[in-house]
Amino acid sequence: MTVKARKVKQLNIKIPVQELSILETFTERSERTKTDVIREFIRALQVDA
Repeated sequence: MTVKARKVKQLNIKIPVQELSILETFTERSERTKTDVIREFIRALQVDA
């Protein structure tokens, strides 16, 4: 059986403390990780070809 390795890259960003606080509050309330929330947001972006 062949297992396909998932390619993952790391992204480091700088954001204001207030925005990080908003993200942390949201993730705590929704019981999700910051990574999950950011990935979902990126997937929702519309890209015009």
